[in-house]
Amino acid sequence: MLSKKSPLFSIIIPTYDSGSTLSVALDSIFNQTFTDLEVLVIDGLSSDKTLDIVKNYKNKFNNIRIYSENDQGIYDAMNKGIDLAMGEWLFFMGSDDSFYEPTTLEQLINREELVNNDIVYGNVYSKYLNRSYDGLFNYSKLINQNICHQSIFFRKSIFNKTGKYNLKYKACADWNHNISWFFSSKISKIYIDQIIANFADGGFSYTFDDKAFKSDKIFLIISKGIGKLSVSELLSCCNNYINYARQERFFFRLYVAYFLKVVLIIFSND
Repeated sequence: MLSKKSPLFSIIIPTYDSGSTLSVALDSIFNQTFTDLEVLVIDGLSSDKTLDIVKNYKNKFNNIRIYSENDQGIYDAMNKGIDLAMGEWLFFMGSDDSFYEPTTLEQLINREELVNNDIVYGNVYSKYLNRSYDGLFNYSKLINQNICHQSIFFRKSIFNKTGKYNLKYKACADWNHNISWFFSSKISKIYIDQIIANFADGGFSYTFDDKAFKSDKIFLIISKGIGKLSVSELLSCCNNYINYARQERFFFRLYVAYFLKVVLIIFSND
């Protein structure tokens, strides 16, 4: 028996009680002019009409799959989607997000950037900001603000190099992952000036204070940033972290941050 041809795109949507918004997301996918795709709805045992909505779409579109079981949150669902996806390119869409226009994927496949890179990222449109967010990133920009995952297309194969999303970080695992691949010389990435999705501001990552990520971020930045960030930028990160560790009374990490600062100062004076 011939195996079914794998789709070009796997669109992964984590859901939990998403019945009020999910149809907008799914409509924006199935209205795409490019149709070589699959949709994976990774549900966390919703108690509303989320599953009924997906089943109704499944009656019309045979390229949608749903998995519903207990999970450990958004990033656990995204990790499950990575394992289940059959597409060459993965895209993670929030259940309250949508593609910016019906030709979004068609525009993307006509770009040579999709052929020559492991990761392609563009912009999202933020209704809250009333503008697109947020253009070309560099190392300095990424340590202060994140790239929305709703603007990023990943080759599935890159997760073999970076690993999947770290469940230790409840709201910022995508930022942690973005720093890992962006600073890596083994992964080719490129920015395209295209709005990919309408981004629904005010979600979990906005409201949850991810102290675990805040606590670890400085060590991630220094380990990845030596040779890519200036010493002054690394020292600024240390100073910011020292203030944070002092406020949170993380005394051991405070001492480590002071040590790193001293090492950087000595290094800058050599």
